[in-house]
Amino acid sequence: MSLRASGAKGLSCALAVACAAPLVACTPRPAPQHAPEPGDKAVATVDGQTVWASDVKREAVAQGLIGEGEPLDVSSDAFHQMLDEVVDQKLLAAQAIKQKLDKDPMAQRRLAAARDQILGNMLVQSVVDRAVTDQAIQTLYQEQLSRSKLADEIHARQIVVASPAEAEAIKKQLAGGTAFESLAIEKSIDQATRFNGGDLGYFTTDVMPSAYEAALKEAKPGEIVGPVKVDNGFAVIKVEDRRPEQPITLEQAKPQIVRFLTYNQVRDLLKRLRDQSKVKLLIGPRPDVPGAPTEPASAPARSSAASSAPAPAGPSTVKPRSSSK
Repeated sequence: MSLRASGAKGLSCALAVACAAPLVACTPRPAPQHAPEPGDKAVATVDGQTVWASDVKREAVAQGLIGEGEPLDVSSDAFHQMLDEVVDQKLLAAQAIKQKLDKDPMAQRRLAAARDQILGNMLVQSVVDRAVTDQAIQTLYQEQLSRSKLADEIHARQIVVASPAEAEAIKKQLAGGTAFESLAIEKSIDQATRFNGGDLGYFTTDVMPSAYEAALKEAKPGEIVGPVKVDNGFAVIKVEDRRPEQPITLEQAKPQIVRFLTYNQVRDLLKRLRDQSKVKLLIGPRPDVPGAPTEPASAPARSSAASSAPAPAGPSTVKPRSSSK
C-alpha cells in the first residue's frame, strides 16, 4: 500500500503527546481491594496498598519491555524485575509525601501535566477503539483494492557491459548456446547482480529505470532484449518469466490501515476540540524548518496507546505485495 504524506506538523506533535505511554502516578493513594481489571491478580502489598499484575504490566509497556496487550508471566524474571521497580516507586512516592514534596509548586505542575496526559490517552484510546473496527478495516481495504491497478511482474536477468559492441558480442555468444548465467558472472560489470547470474528477481517495471520499462514492456519469457542503455553501461536482458501482479492481502495491509484510521480519528478529534476552544499563541508563529516534513508518516496502532509514531495522511491505493524471487 502506498501512502501519501500530508497534514500539519503540529498534529504529529499533538499525536505523539496524546498517544504517549501513560505515566505512573506520582501520588500514592489507597489501592482498591478488588481487582481493577477482569482477571487481575494481586502480586504484592506496600504498606497496605495492593500492587496488581496490571500495574506491573503497564510499567513494562511504558519501559518498552513488552508491547501493549502482550503477556508477561508473573513467574518470569522480567515480571519480578518490573515488580521491584513498581514497589520502589511506591516507596519513593510515599516518602516524598511524608516530606511534603507533593505540596511544592513544581511538583503540583508536574502532577497536573501527568494527569492531563493520562486523561488525554484515555480519551484518544476510547475514540480509536470505537472507530477502528474490523468492519472499518475491511471496508477501507475493499475500497482501496477496487482502485488499485495491477500490472505484470517480470523475472529477468541482465548482463551489463561498457559498450554496445560488447553487448552485441554477448548476444552472439548467447545465440550460440552459452549459458546466460555463466556470461553474467564472467562479463557483467554490474556488481549487484553479477555473481548471482545477473538475476534481477521479480519486479514491476514501474520500480525500474525508464529504460527497462520501455525495453521490457512487450518482451515475452525466453526473449533476449538489448542492448539497453542503463546508468552504468549497456544491458543485455533475458526475460525468464511474466506473471500477474498479486495485490497485497488484508493481513499485510491491516497495520497500515489501522495507522491511517487511527491518525484520522485523532486528527479529527484535535481539530474539533481546537475549533470549540480559544487557543492563543503568545510567542508568535512556529518558524519554518527547511527540509522538515509537513505531515506525519505513520500512526500508533490501535493496540498500542503507548506508541508515539505519527500517522499517514491516507492510503491512495492498495499496492501489490513486494516482489520476490
